[in-house]
Amino acid sequence: MSTPELNTPDAVASTRISHFIRHLIEADLLSGKFAERKWSGEPGPNAHSPVGAGNTPLVGNDPAKIRTRFPPEPNGYLHFGHAKSICLNFGLASDYAGACHLRFDDTNPEKEEQEYVDSIIDAVHWLGFEWKFGAEKNEYFASSYFQWMYDFAVKLIENDLAYVDSQTPDEMRANRGTLTHGGVDSPFRTRTIAENLDLFQRMKAGEFPDGAHILRAKIDMNSGNINLRDPAIYRIRHATHHATGNDWCIYPMYTYAHPIEDALENITHSICTLEFEDQRPFYDWLLGHLAALGCINTPPPQQIEFARLNLTYMVLSKRKLIQLVEEKHVSGWDDPRMPTLVGARRRGYTAAGFRRFMEMIGVAKNHQLIDISVLEECMRDDLNETAQRRIAVLDPIKLIIDNYPDGQTEETQPPNHPQQPELGVRVVPFSKELWIERDDFVEAPPKGYFRLFPGNRVRLRYGFVIECTGCDKNAAGEITAVHCNYFADSKSGTSGSANYKVKGNIHWLSAAHAQSVEVRLYDRLFSVEAPGDGGKDYIEELNPASLTKITAYVEPSLMQAQAEDHFQFERHGYFVADRVDSKSGAPVFNRAVTLKDAWAKAAK
Repeated sequence: MSTPELNTPDAVASTRISHFIRHLIEADLLSGKFAERKWSGEPGPNAHSPVGAGNTPLVGNDPAKIRTRFPPEPNGYLHFGHAKSICLNFGLASDYAGACHLRFDDTNPEKEEQEYVDSIIDAVHWLGFEWKFGAEKNEYFASSYFQWMYDFAVKLIENDLAYVDSQTPDEMRANRGTLTHGGVDSPFRTRTIAENLDLFQRMKAGEFPDGAHILRAKIDMNSGNINLRDPAIYRIRHATHHATGNDWCIYPMYTYAHPIEDALENITHSICTLEFEDQRPFYDWLLGHLAALGCINTPPPQQIEFARLNLTYMVLSKRKLIQLVEEKHVSGWDDPRMPTLVGARRRGYTAAGFRRFMEMIGVAKNHQLIDISVLEECMRDDLNETAQRRIAVLDPIKLIIDNYPDGQTEETQPPNHPQQPELGVRVVPFSKELWIERDDFVEAPPKGYFRLFPGNRVRLRYGFVIECTGCDKNAAGEITAVHCNYFADSKSGTSGSANYKVKGNIHWLSAAHAQSVEVRLYDRLFSVEAPGDGGKDYIEELNPASLTKITAYVEPSLMQAQAEDHFQFERHGYFVADRVDSKSGAPVFNRAVTLKDAWAKAAK
């Protein structure tokens, strides 16, 4: 595989319209390819006709112009790559007056759990998508089709298109051949149809142990495509299934089950990632024969492949994500540093930001490496529009206004959003002693520093102009407090404020009114662009600064924040009240993204 091309924000913005799948769909709609397909309102084979109260078949032309599907296996949490598939499949269905099905591909009895089903439903809803279409619920489970899959396998056997193989796994592997040499026919390939039917029925009845027999499609052991060398389509597996219990002890292979699921659900465009491209010939072979046998609707679904999402500074391999969780490099699947949708949501990423990102990067046939800064910028763009502004001091030092009256408190009224005056203002108290950021004061300023230093004037944002007079230090020479005087006629919003021209503007909080909260500063989980590249141990490339927990001061109004409320902490970035650890009156804040790309700045 060639090295993916790296796409930065500027490059993506200039090439965002690149959507070959739309062109294919529009061509199919123009030609009327799927216009005459029948649909009963629920999945089923070609002869499937639910009957109404008047015994009238409920079969007519499909009201959906196209049908797509999002078919996750419920064996884990969805990650950023799944978000691309979700946005693509649901988005296309919406754009072309179609339906998108949510199908749980639960054909493996040993991996699926209800926990994952629930998390997938929640994630798709969170991203803003719905799978209902008219009266159709369109939430399906592949395990509901087990009987039809079995019946279709019997049809294949009856037409000498499948056979029961009794080789050992090692023998099958040896006889399969290589990419440069053809395979060898199984000695059991010549079994009669009657023998194959008998053995397959006995496999279903539970007469044989796991691995004793396997059902294979009869195609061509010398095919140049190794996936067409009599692929396995059913195996014996004595395991309890989460939905069907112990009803079955034989289970379909994914490459057999998936095309049948598409056909039963009347899918028109089966959109998947590029690793399934080599499987498309079997997809077409299987559905072509089942259509010819009258088992499924015609024309069969069309498989279309696109390049999966690859992002810098992260891994999306399920195996690697499991290792991160099991070895406790992260706190769990919903750790805000994880590239899972549940983790991104907890971090403060938004569904609208994801949709914006997926639209921006488009859909390609070739592998691309997208710089994570593109996703981060999409989150900034969305949060800039939606997040109300608040004040927080993350690294506090005391500022004392020596000439401000003792015991006096007054109000300032910062806007909730500077570009949205309709959101109004909130009250932030002002008093003699304030908290400011530690780096807003230096004794010996570098060139271009416009904040506090002895003799310099700055404006306290939404408040007064002050002039720094000095600082206090402890015995170790550390600065413990900064001193200043204020100009009483300089308050923001008053006529006197125009008389003062200063270059610096700093934020602050009244020490008597500020509230102490836990703030979690999240950064990229890995410190290198391509973790594990070149055979390196990606665990060794974890970013030790990916999480910093601090105690910070925030303005009083933030104590009423509810879980998942988003805010811009002025000058610091976008934050969210943690959806797990925040309590009523005691929020915990996670940094979703900084105001600017700090990594790009550091690289210059």
